[in-house]
Amino acid sequence: MKILFVSDVYFPRINGVSTSIQTFRHELRERGHVVHLIAPDYYMPSDDESDILRVPSRSLPMDPEDRLMKYSWVIKHLPRLRAENYDLVHVQTPFAAHYLGLKLGRTLGIPCVETYHTFFEEYLYHYIPFLPKSVLRFAARAFSRHQGNALDGMVVPSRPMLDVLRKYGVNANAEIIPTGLRPESFNLGDGPAFRKRYGISQERPVMLFLGRVAHEKNIGFLLQVVQAVKARIPDVLLLIAGEGPAREGLERETEALGLSGNVQFIGYLDRHTELNDCYRAADVFVFSSRTETQGLVLLEAMAQGVPVVSTAEMGTKDVLKDGYGVWIAEEQVNDFSEKVVRLLEDDAARGALSLAAGHYARHWSAGSMAEKMLDFYQALQMQSMVASYQPG
Repeated sequence: MKILFVSDVYFPRINGVSTSIQTFRHELRERGHVVHLIAPDYYMPSDDESDILRVPSRSLPMDPEDRLMKYSWVIKHLPRLRAENYDLVHVQTPFAAHYLGLKLGRTLGIPCVETYHTFFEEYLYHYIPFLPKSVLRFAARAFSRHQGNALDGMVVPSRPMLDVLRKYGVNANAEIIPTGLRPESFNLGDGPAFRKRYGISQERPVMLFLGRVAHEKNIGFLLQVVQAVKARIPDVLLLIAGEGPAREGLERETEALGLSGNVQFIGYLDRHTELNDCYRAADVFVFSSRTETQGLVLLEAMAQGVPVVSTAEMGTKDVLKDGYGVWIAEEQVNDFSEKVVRLLEDDAARGALSLAAGHYARHWSAGSMAEKMLDFYQALQMQSMVASYQPG
């Protein structure tokens, strides 16, 4: 097949959507399919720019990490895109890319499918705080319903997210296909070397959060957990790996809670050279986001044999199975911190959960998810052909 991905984000912009796109592109291409990508120009290259059409873009005042593509620029290149004879358009984000993908699908006469990566109902009020939550919730539901029902198909990373979309009134043909783990996720990193590089004692108990440092990730709750854990384990350290709009506020909150010596922000990490090392440097991975449609970092941590303590909300309900590499906790400081303390103090329990984590993560291979995606693509193609067939 010849597939056109369209996205408002991609590397060098680091987030879960970029990772998902990269993973599926790699796996589909490995299977002999052609995958092109339309994405914003960040005016700096990613590691692999092959088969990517970079679109001129401008920055967004409320979110300087992201960029808005010039829709009209792509439309001017329609003859070039038509000549490629794509079989399907796969949209990855709901902004300019959604409308561009729909336009291309209809103009080129091919199916348009979209992955619903973001739970907007819980996401929007962190970025538009001047409007009531009820108004934003209504807008998010209407927005998702309108966009979803315009598509030929939807890819949803988890069952709970699909259930939410059905309640919104989204009736599009949908398939649950999470992003799987690529083989390199299981290449064990060098935790001691990472600790040495960042000045962390080899004996120090380390909690890790890795991901976008954004408001919807609920990292403020993890700071409260650290405060509670510190009362029992005074030298505990929370590493926060990543960047995002919440970092400055979290740094202020860290200082206000008296945790400056117990929290370390280390920024973005290179996925190819540092990511696995970072996971392996941790004694426990902690997570409390309320908005995940999947939570790929949880599986990445498990693939490195790092036990997890996490809440189970939305998509993480599908990923997490209590006792299989994770202790599921309530979003309640006492319960969450007690589980963290038990893991940090009990070597046997931590070792058993670590072993279970590695075994569990192997069930989530990127290859099997790519095969499922191809089956969905082919079903949509067949439906499109049947719908366009005119007897006689």
